[in-house]
Amino acid sequence: QVQLVESGGGSVQAGGSLRLSCAATEATYSSVSMAWFRQAPGKGREGVAVIYNAGRTFQAASVKGRFTISQNNAKNTVYLQMNNLKPEDTGIYYCAADHVASPWTHWANYKHWGQGTQVTVSS
Repeated sequence: QVQLVESGGGSVQAGGSLRLSCAATEATYSSVSMAWFRQAPGKGREGVAVIYNAGRTFQAASVKGRFTISQNNAKNTVYLQMNNLKPEDTGIYYCAADHVASPWTHWANYKHWGQGTQVTVSS
């Protein structure tokens, strides 16, 4: 079973930046896809961005132009560079891997999940 571990969360002022990382613990694992989701307090889990195939990417409209998803060559680590952060970006950020159905934005379509990392953006 693939285990994913997120890191890089923290607290930042509005307009600041954070870089999240998520790595699979298995050295030989190579993903079909990797994605980032987030969940604000009392809200559902929202798809943020996905990377798949030979590096194709999609981002949610709410973060397009501010967040960038990327991965390493082995496809076992995914990153989320978050710039110009806003208070509404606050939440727990989860990484996911290997979606098996569409749409990519639905949390139930992924095989593997990390435990999450907290991102807090204050004004």
